[in-house]
Amino acid sequence: MNLYLPSVSLYLLPINPIPRYPIRRYPAPISRPNFANPRPLSLPTKRVLRARASVDGNGETGNWVNRLPTKGLNAENIFRLISSATGSPIGQFISSPVTFLHSVDPRIKLVWLLTLVVLPARAHIFVRLGLVICTALLSITILPKQVWMDQLGRVSLLSGILFITLGLGADSVPPMLQSRTPPAAITSLPDLPMSLSGYSYLLFKLGPLQFTRKGLNVASTAACLTFIIFQSASICLATTTPEQLALALRWFLFPLTYIGVPVGEMILTLLLSLRFISLVFDEVRSVALGVVSRRINWQQLTVLETLDIFASFIRRIFTNIFRHAEQISQAMIVRGFRGDCNAHQLYFFSGSSVKTADFASVFCLIGVIVTAVWSDCFLV
Repeated sequence: MNLYLPSVSLYLLPINPIPRYPIRRYPAPISRPNFANPRPLSLPTKRVLRARASVDGNGETGNWVNRLPTKGLNAENIFRLISSATGSPIGQFISSPVTFLHSVDPRIKLVWLLTLVVLPARAHIFVRLGLVICTALLSITILPKQVWMDQLGRVSLLSGILFITLGLGADSVPPMLQSRTPPAAITSLPDLPMSLSGYSYLLFKLGPLQFTRKGLNVASTAACLTFIIFQSASICLATTTPEQLALALRWFLFPLTYIGVPVGEMILTLLLSLRFISLVFDEVRSVALGVVSRRINWQQLTVLETLDIFASFIRRIFTNIFRHAEQISQAMIVRGFRGDCNAHQLYFFSGSSVKTADFASVFCLIGVIVTAVWSDCFLV
């Protein structure tokens, strides 16, 4: 019997070949180490974060950090500035050369300091400038050259910054006020005549900033007061021993003992503080010089490593200062101090004062006070 089967094209049937054995993927063979020519060990590359900003509108970027003046602000220059700034004897007694201020009574010096703090705030601008010039000339005459050059430079820079910022910022923002006076066209009254003396409240204008008479008054007061206070205190500390200052302050504060004020503890604290100032500056300078002498390659350090060095610098300073304080307290306990300033005898070395220098200082003090009062009353 013949069966009829329909013819089916073989090329229409999908053919899926099945491999006999499954395919396995083996890892690459491990190469044998070549001990004759070893390859260098490849370390992971160090990632450096760079701040980039757009230079123009085309999407191109540039490293704006390189445009900043960072060459003079690196860590080594900062430590060098710290060591040089603390090198001059700030607040330290200078025994030589001996000048006439060394022989003036310390009580007169304290009165001078109080007068120089009060006068510049109430006197005329010409008196303030005169006091600044006299203080600078006195510093040049009394202090050694390397001392007054360093101190006058830094104090003048600080006073100049205060003068510029306060002078331009005191009256630069105009007040939001509206005049209530009607214009002359409505009232049919003539305009007020211009001042014949040429008075002008606005001295000069620099863009949105303006320098007025109010700004000049505020800026000159702050700048002159800052210069006089810092430099007069430096002159007083350079020509007077801590014992003399403590004795003079004790003479002024002695009447307060009758109302229960602990004058003895205040004088002892002042004496210890004046002796401790030089130790602080010496420690800061020695630690900064120690960091500079190690010749650290700051370019190879990251920001965190640089900050860690600065933190170690500050921590070392405080550690040394606390060590000195502990040594001073142990020395006081060994010498019999038990906490009662009235029971413990303090020996003040007063020194000798020349009467001629004292009379000249008092006469100059009276002249300065009379000049300041006269200028405040008669000069406008």
